[in-house]
Amino acid sequence: MKETAILGGGCFWCTEGIFKALQGVQSVVPGYCGGHVEHPTYEQVCGKQTGHIEVVKVEFDPSVISYRDLLEVFFLTHDPTTPDRQGADQGPQYASAIFCQNEEQRRQAFEVIEEIKPQFDAPIVTHVLDSPTFWEAEDYHHDYFALHPEQAYCQMVIAPKLKKFYQRFQDLLIKGA
Repeated sequence: MKETAILGGGCFWCTEGIFKALQGVQSVVPGYCGGHVEHPTYEQVCGKQTGHIEVVKVEFDPSVISYRDLLEVFFLTHDPTTPDRQGADQGPQYASAIFCQNEEQRRQAFEVIEEIKPQFDAPIVTHVLDSPTFWEAEDYHHDYFALHPEQAYCQMVIAPKLKKFYQRFQDLLIKGA
């Protein structure tokens, strides 16, 4: 059995590496959601005129990892309190967003938001939206961190984020990750 989650938590290079390390996750694909342009390119999305958000499409086995667990990882591995921003990355493409596949995902998203609110000093600004068309990102974005660990952004932003993630969520990691 397979379910899908589509999540936008800043740069998809960061979120892809996180979700790929989780037990029960079968695939993670970077892409774009929520905009008004069909087949957007990375350059168009970065131009901030398409309305798209950088996301990852996570296909997972709910008998191994729950949607709720994915949401907890999502919320605790990015800043859901900063509108259109994650660290130095700014723009509408970096919005915090959950694109719900059904009403049950929507219900769980709002439940988890209520539960985690006390862990943050500012209001959570994550968008909880219906799932529009998912547009897969260009091939060079797939496995970006794994293929370019020496790149400055990977060393300065992604590697420290992954290190914190590995320490916090050891019980959910694929063995050897």
